[in-house]
Amino acid sequence: MRLLVLGGTEFAGRAVVEAALARGWEVTVFHRGRHAAPPGVRALHGDRTAPGGLAALAEDTGVWDAVVDTWSAAPRAVRDTARLLRDRAGRYVYVSSCSVYAWAPPAGYGEDAPLVEGASAEAGATDYARDKRGGELAVLDAFGADRSVLVRAGLILGPYENVGRLPWWLNRMARGGPVLAPGPRELPLQYVDVRDLAEWLLGAAEQGLSGPYNLMGPQGHATMHTLLDACARVTGGTAELRWTDPGVILEAGIEPWVQLPVWVPPGSDLHDALHSADVSRALAAGLRCRPVEETVADTWSWLRAIGGVAPRRPDRTVKGLDPEVEAKVLAAAPAPEPPAAPGGWR
Repeated sequence: MRLLVLGGTEFAGRAVVEAALARGWEVTVFHRGRHAAPPGVRALHGDRTAPGGLAALAEDTGVWDAVVDTWSAAPRAVRDTARLLRDRAGRYVYVSSCSVYAWAPPAGYGEDAPLVEGASAEAGATDYARDKRGGELAVLDAFGADRSVLVRAGLILGPYENVGRLPWWLNRMARGGPVLAPGPRELPLQYVDVRDLAEWLLGAAEQGLSGPYNLMGPQGHATMHTLLDACARVTGGTAELRWTDPGVILEAGIEPWVQLPVWVPPGSDLHDALHSADVSRALAAGLRCRPVEETVADTWSWLRAIGGVAPRRPDRTVKGLDPEVEAKVLAAAPAPEPPAAPGGWR
């Protein structure tokens, strides 16, 4: 297969490139040149937001079986690229987001749930949800429903993460001592390892899939306990998880998802939106999810290899909890819960 990846040097794009190269595919990346492209690809440079920024892609004579695009800003950048490529690529795989669903999606929502209103393929940058939906509309306009794959991803974790969620938890556990662990322990999570996302995207291109797919693991593939326990273990085991009631955390003014990454309180609209999607369509189409312990261990290995400081996208909020706030909440919280079973993490 011949693959064009728009970006391809960071997080999801890089994972797609590495997975495609491992399959023996011919890979071209089109990017701004701010980060080195993975070895083994053909690189074209340009800035999709600048006048004439697609010149290198327009002048290139390449044709591709599939395009993978992870763009998440102004939809008109997707519009321009998709129109340029519609006669030179067989299929357009757009990494969208579950944020495109109208707020608040009900628990168990599928791909037929109502979508956010007010999005346009012609728009400049607005907000994340409408930008992603506008990107979807741009792809559909250029490639049609039969040659478009709309990947509505949720939480993405794994090596190369440049958002700061799992890296923050790993570094926090590495510091050791009492750790504010947001409960309940068995709160079900939904996420996808970036490498499993990449493999599914390539499989979708091979199979000629089309249409929208909620792409994350099944609910309960991991829980807050299995995720944080894996983080504590892989970083040396000096962290002591102090499971804390959600009400205590919220009363302290701690912001879910941002100050305590990944976690959102049970029963909230945010939890239903992020951790309760129906993913049966993606599973039927070949999605396979590795154990949470593998995702955590591999992310920790990568993080250590780059000195412990993960790259961070400038368009994302800073994640994590101030140590002083954490200590204050822990001091006022009730005694920690006992382990769930003999040998459980203490």
